[in-house]
Amino acid sequence: MKRLSLKIKLTVLYTFFMVLVTCAALAILFSLSSREVLSSTQSKLERRVQESTDDILLRNGELKLETDFYSVTQDVYLSLYDEDMYFLYGKVPYGFDSQPEFADGQTRSITEGNTEWYVYDMSFRLAENYTVYIRGITSVTDAEASFTVTLRFALILLPALVIVTAFIGYRFTRRTLMPVKKITDTVREIRADADLSRRIGITDKGGKHRDEIYTLADTFDGMLSELDEAFQREKQFTSDVSHELRTPVSVVLAQCSACLEDETLSPQQREQIMLIQKKAQDMSDIISHLLFLSRADQGRQPLHKEYLNLSELTGMIVEEQKFLAEEDGRGVTVDSRIEPDLHAWADETLYIRMLINLISNAVTYSKENGHVSVSLKRSGGEIIGCVEDDGIGIEAEYLPHIWERFYRADTSRTGRKGENHSGLGLSMVKWIVQVHGGDVKAESRPGEGSRFTFALPAENGEAACEGKD
Repeated sequence: MKRLSLKIKLTVLYTFFMVLVTCAALAILFSLSSREVLSSTQSKLERRVQESTDDILLRNGELKLETDFYSVTQDVYLSLYDEDMYFLYGKVPYGFDSQPEFADGQTRSITEGNTEWYVYDMSFRLAENYTVYIRGITSVTDAEASFTVTLRFALILLPALVIVTAFIGYRFTRRTLMPVKKITDTVREIRADADLSRRIGITDKGGKHRDEIYTLADTFDGMLSELDEAFQREKQFTSDVSHELRTPVSVVLAQCSACLEDETLSPQQREQIMLIQKKAQDMSDIISHLLFLSRADQGRQPLHKEYLNLSELTGMIVEEQKFLAEEDGRGVTVDSRIEPDLHAWADETLYIRMLINLISNAVTYSKENGHVSVSLKRSGGEIIGCVEDDGIGIEAEYLPHIWERFYRADTSRTGRKGENHSGLGLSMVKWIVQVHGGDVKAESRPGEGSRFTFALPAENGEAACEGKD
């Protein structure tokens, strides 16, 4: 199941609590309103009956009623009875067929069929010997029905309220988390481009929106600035040290060559000088690699692309490496399967360095009497190259790190005795492939060997002609 984003989680949480609070408020309101409706209905009934006494007059011994007595005000029906409980005037609501006993000053609830009624009786003395009875009747069911309509209307509006609340919550959360998205995008760009000069750039200059997220963005920018400065110092240090070491190492190599020309040296002395010469040469190679990577990091490594026949160039490199493998005496064989006439725009020197690194590594880590295979073919718009060996292989946990500088998978990957491996070759390979717009990957199984595959953009003849023009 796909994990929900923080925006969705916060929106759901906000909407849930808003709906919960709204429903609780409505429940309390409707509970109180239900009792209030009944109480209000009773009050209106009693007040209407009491006010109706103003509409009853006794003139010259004759009973007179104002027209207001007959009107149904606030859903209250009035009727007038004499002392013998005989109906005189007024109205009785339709559906109220019973004739309950009079209860002076009391409000009673009477049910007729599916309808509930409130009945209020009051005696009114017109003269010393003349008393009449007023009865007021109103429907409780109708009052509750109007309240039920209000309740249903509220329930109908509740889903719309949920949608509006969710929409507003999402917009608010999205706006609030916008700086977080900016931080995430910037970090992804830095990881993709390895460019520590990028900044998030959402600093609140006015101080109006100073909150934890803006503080986090400022902290990220400060950290990136410090990291950038640290890496720049490291690059400069590497470049300076490599330049400074080139001269003394060159002197050591030159002196070793001069000493080896002395025929009076004993075999032991000659062996010791040759060992010094080899280690100095190894150091010279490391310095050369460091200078290369340092120039690459600083954007000063020149790239001279030409329209090359990679098939012919790869074949020549394989033949040279095959000869070196035969001289090594470990019985490692190198063969190739190269598709003819594969052309691409590439830097010849860098391509040669890249392929030599891959093949020499494969030979180094092959077993005795092992086998190294080199292939080159076209697939779609790419030229795919592969260098495969049947050597000691690399553990899966170490595989993602082999492109890092000075990284050694483990102590068992030492190659043949006396061989120097600085851990810089594969870093150069990756940089060379990427600067040509391609990609490189590695596959390996311990004890079965490794396969390095690189892909470079292929060019057709028409593109070559356009490039020359």
